[in-house]
Amino acid sequence: MREIVVLSGKGGTGKTTLVGVLAALQEDAVLADTDVDAANLHLLLSPKILEKEPFYGSKAPVIDWLKCTDCGICTELCRFDAIRDGEVDEIACEGCGVCFHACTAGAITLKDVLSGHVYTTDTPYGPFIYAELLVAQENSGKLVIRVKEKARQTAEKQGKAWLVVDGPPGIGCPAIASIAGADLLLVVTEPSAAGFHDLIRVMGLAQHFRTRAAVCVNKASLDEEITLEMENYCRKEGVPFLGRIPFAKGVVSAQLKRKPGMKDEAGRAEEAMREVWRRAFDLLLR
Repeated sequence: MREIVVLSGKGGTGKTTLVGVLAALQEDAVLADTDVDAANLHLLLSPKILEKEPFYGSKAPVIDWLKCTDCGICTELCRFDAIRDGEVDEIACEGCGVCFHACTAGAITLKDVLSGHVYTTDTPYGPFIYAELLVAQENSGKLVIRVKEKARQTAEKQGKAWLVVDGPPGIGCPAIASIAGADLLLVVTEPSAAGFHDLIRVMGLAQHFRTRAAVCVNKASLDEEITLEMENYCRKEGVPFLGRIPFAKGVVSAQLKRKPGMKDEAGRAEEAMREVWRRAFDLLLR
């Protein structure tokens, strides 16, 4: 099994659209969405949920009033001001556990906090795994790891040749967790100053973790000059450039209809996305 992670340095470049086109190609793949803070690939794939797994990613203190001596040590040591007069502010609490370890009376215990859910689903295009982080919860990196674990288990169980991951934007913890173990990082960018800046940041991330990367430019026809600069940058850095995807209003109309395959609406844009995937697979099979 080979693993491709689709990333970008910023939101809105077209990662999910590109992965949706792959789904419509009916490749021998398991799909996963590791943008756990704002997953949206499921909106295109219309999944049927097979399993909903709770995810406990943090802990919160619970105070036993029968044991509490009201010494105030927990309040004094909490750098987040999350405990006052024996009451825990669940929003301010970071779950660090200092109060638990400092309590001489043993009045504080740590309970697991439900942080989100992992969904194993079936779609018209094959198996799909995604997750949702609950409001005000953290540890999204841990949740990303769990999504990838489930996706890999599904791929191995069903004998799939590919695992394709729709990653989160940016280069933070969720993105780092997403590229762990990947065979190829497919970077989707757009022809803008912000897109170019964030392309360079993602390439730095790939180089740091020694992950093989390739690049494509989505909506390339909006600014041919910057697109050419990006292509020249890739050539200079020795990064495979997989193609230009032209802007097409039909892509939006197809997505509104929940149609990952958009040949009738998007025309050349959909054909270009297909070609990007063909080149990505060929790159890994060399």
